Amino acid sequence: MMGTEGQDMHSKDQTLLRIGSRESELAMKQTNMVKDALQKVHPNLKFEVVTMKTKGDKILDVALSKIGSKSLFTKELEVALENKVVDIVVHSLKDLPTTLPEGMVIGAITEREDPRDAVIMHPKYADCSLSILPKGSTIGEC
Repeated sequence: MMGTEGQDMHSKDQTLLRIGSRESELAMKQTNMVKDALQKVHPNLKFEVVTMKTKGDKILDVALSKIGSKSLFTKELEVALENKVVDIVVHSLKDLPTTLPEGMVIGAITEREDPRDAVIMHPKYADCSLSILPKGSTIGEC
């Protein structure tokens, strides 16, 4: 979950919290999980999910790796947050850039639903950590 620096999520004046999200099935599942968790601890707040398509969602005819932009799935969400169209954004941590835009913070990280992630490496790297992989190594997900 991302917000802006200095943002008071416990403001008594705020009765509606607008949550920004991509429209994808996974994004909506994650967003609804966050919304449900927030509703449990803030029953007096109302929540509105504001969905949007990002550049990465719109480009369907080119491999995303060929585009090279680091914010393909986040820029529109960041702009909406900065312009106060939404109050917070829910997004997969794996897709966030390693350096957030100025003024943006990661406000919370939810508990992982399934912690059984695995790393599969070529046998020649069996005794190594990810940090020593050669420059240009490809790390993917399935």
